[in-house]
Amino acid sequence: MYRVSPHVRYFAASLVAGAVLASLWVNLSPDSYFDLIEYRLWAPDLPVWSGLPAPVLTLQYITSEALMALFIAFIAKELWEALVLERGALSGSARRSMPLGAVVGGVCGAVLVWLLTLPADPDLAGLGRAAGWPLPIGSDVALCYVFGERVFGRNHPALHLLLLISIAFDILGLAALGLGFPTLGLRPVWLLLSALSLGLVWGLYARFAHARATERQHRRAATLWPYLLAGLVCWLGVLLSGLPGALGLLPLIFVIPHAERSFGLFAEAEAFLHDPLNRLAQLLVWPLPVILFLFGLTRGGIAVAALGPTTMRVLQALWIGKPLGLLLGALAVLTLRGWRMPKGLTLSDLVLIAVLSGMGLTVPLLALDSALPGGLVADEARAGVALSLFFGPLALGLAWMIRRFSRTVQPNPGE
Repeated sequence: MYRVSPHVRYFAASLVAGAVLASLWVNLSPDSYFDLIEYRLWAPDLPVWSGLPAPVLTLQYITSEALMALFIAFIAKELWEALVLERGALSGSARRSMPLGAVVGGVCGAVLVWLLTLPADPDLAGLGRAAGWPLPIGSDVALCYVFGERVFGRNHPALHLLLLISIAFDILGLAALGLGFPTLGLRPVWLLLSALSLGLVWGLYARFAHARATERQHRRAATLWPYLLAGLVCWLGVLLSGLPGALGLLPLIFVIPHAERSFGLFAEAEAFLHDPLNRLAQLLVWPLPVILFLFGLTRGGIAVAALGPTTMRVLQALWIGKPLGLLLGALAVLTLRGWRMPKGLTLSDLVLIAVLSGMGLTVPLLALDSALPGGLVADEARAGVALSLFFGPLALGLAWMIRRFSRTVQPNPGE
């Protein structure tokens, strides 16, 4: 297994730095903080025939709906390659079954606990049973990697499984948010714009990326600017359809030519690959820390006085529902497979993965404004999302206890 790129740590550090600065700012000078992130940069007038409300472009809106699409596409690329490439971590039904069961179980567990605890939340009880349910689905890939590396060690199979599950949680969380709480009202006809752009770039460029193509056709398929243009149009179509703009670049990943074999999740070796998908990913490596810092700054401000019933509800869904559902889903698959655990993994590794999955930051924060009413409820939920990160240190302590117990019960060969 190839070494994970150090840039993933930079992503986590940038995200946390932005959130810490936002939290300090919102508690010391809330008026100036909200003046910054909600300052109206532009409010374009859309034509009447579009049927769309005019968007108000703020720093928060641009970061969440446009810039974060680059990060979601960056992590989704890794999941796609794990599924379709030779030696991919999820290539073949046997490799996919246990992670798939874990993801389905985690999603069901998080949503079920959220819905069951709704009557106990006076702030949300009058909003209907559907209020906010996509919020606990999402995770945080960068922070899961940082804590997972310390829990399991670099290049451990459990670390790669944790990253795959976290990416899947993020994408499913955004998809659930878009379908359940479309920002502009669901208008699927605009997805035809995305489909048109992808069809054109495939027909004119991407389809020539095969072994029988001529050298001229290969060079044509490797040209980057058509994919950049198609990605922009695709993102616009997704945004106008009412789905989260952060999902706007995902369809491009299915079209753009990629490498023939996988080197592992976020592998450092991918920097030496020259296929269009990896070249575009390498272009994003340096802007992404800035984007994640801006996301933490515009979405991660935690007010000290914001603790309330919704805070506890978020924590119950993330700390109880998601880990327990993940474990039950994975164990159900293992039972059907005759308890054939994936190579290099143990049951204690699976427990630690479940605990780390209880952390949520990026996608839950993206879901706040759409899935929940604003004001105090959103502030309470944001505090719950931030407090969920304490499951990272908890996993570190649990891993230390497991290792110490293993050394205690292991027989001494010299005796």
